[in-house]
Amino acid sequence: SRMSVPLRKLFVLTGVMTAGGCSLVYYLIQSKKKKSCNHCLCPLETFSRASYYQLALEQLHSHPSALEALGTPLNVHYLQLTDKYNFVDIADAQLKIPVSGSKSEGHLYVTSSRDAPFKRYYE
Repeated sequence: SRMSVPLRKLFVLTGVMTAGGCSLVYYLIQSKKKKSCNHCLCPLETFSRASYYQLALEQLHSHPSALEALGTPLNVHYLQLTDKYNFVDIADAQLKIPVSGSKSEGHLYVTSSRDAPFKRYYE
């Protein structure tokens, strides 16, 4: 039997609303606003405020050969939230941060741990 037109419209509308809602949540998590730091443009997002993220960027900025290979200005891009490598829990953090410069691009792989909740992460 044929689906009635109002029911078909309801299914299409529900699909569009679901896809739009998921896209909005993904966008809000990534937060497209940017802030400027001394060496690069870092996406202002939940991860960028975390100590494990900041420690990783500090190490990248203090590594002359990595900076030379990437070129200036150094850009830090948004994390791919669907990448299974990215994982954070109460004691461990593992991230794959996309970075690029004028010469090349790549990923900064981060593995960070802490002894107990509310203590500082170390790499």
